[in-house]
Amino acid sequence: MPVESATAPGMLRAPRGWRRARSLGVRMQTFAWVELQKLRHDRTELFTRMVQPALWLLIFGTTFNRLHVIDTGPVPYLAFLAPGIIAQSALFISIFYGIQIIWDRDAGILAQLMVTPAPASALVTGKAFAAGVRSMAQVVGVLALAYVMGIHMTYNPLRILAAMGVVMLGSASFACLSMSLAGLVRNRDRLMGIGQAITMPLFFASNALYPVAVMPEWLRWLSRVNPLSYEVDSLRLLLVGIPSAHPWLDIAVLVVAAVAGIGAASALLRRLVS
Repeated sequence: MPVESATAPGMLRAPRGWRRARSLGVRMQTFAWVELQKLRHDRTELFTRMVQPALWLLIFGTTFNRLHVIDTGPVPYLAFLAPGIIAQSALFISIFYGIQIIWDRDAGILAQLMVTPAPASALVTGKAFAAGVRSMAQVVGVLALAYVMGIHMTYNPLRILAAMGVVMLGSASFACLSMSLAGLVRNRDRLMGIGQAITMPLFFASNALYPVAVMPEWLRWLSRVNPLSYEVDSLRLLLVGIPSAHPWLDIAVLVVAAVAGIGAASALLRRLVS
């Protein structure tokens, strides 16, 4: 009885779902690479963005470390503060990412991208990934500054890589929030004003500067729904060794926020070119 050849048509062909997933991954990678090429042409951005976190550590951190007005237990205040400054720096980078989308719209680039076979989610995910990569430079910069200042931070490369992954998730969610707002307001100046209006409340309504225990009750509730607080908790666990009451919940919140942000930004992106 003849044996059917293993090379019969369709036998070696990948399932359609796998081919679509692979194609989507390639498109997201392409969009992310295009975004990162912009950083390659302006490398000074990496250094200028380090000015703000350096000022927070050198001026605010050292001052409050000497005053001892914030009780952080056995952990020095500078070590407590450094992960919060990393998360803050990543937030400031990501929250204005929607402005780039509006610039692309005004230059006619976004309309060309939206007529390609790639779904809007690939474009959003690529830009969110690029925002995360830009933010990872803040991890390296703040860690280097912390070592120079004698702040006790981990040297474990696996923990540092995990911290970069946490920063990428947080940056992706806030970049998608910015792109969602861009789809809603569709105006560069208005988006810049909204970004400035929500950045500081997100920062101060988190545990980046002080423990949740010293907050008033109403601020604790805001901190519980603020993704930045969960990002800071994860960074303190990885970089300083401060235990988190819910380490897996921290990661889960960041993942859900990133996925929800990609979905919302993808749905609203077409409003920019309509």
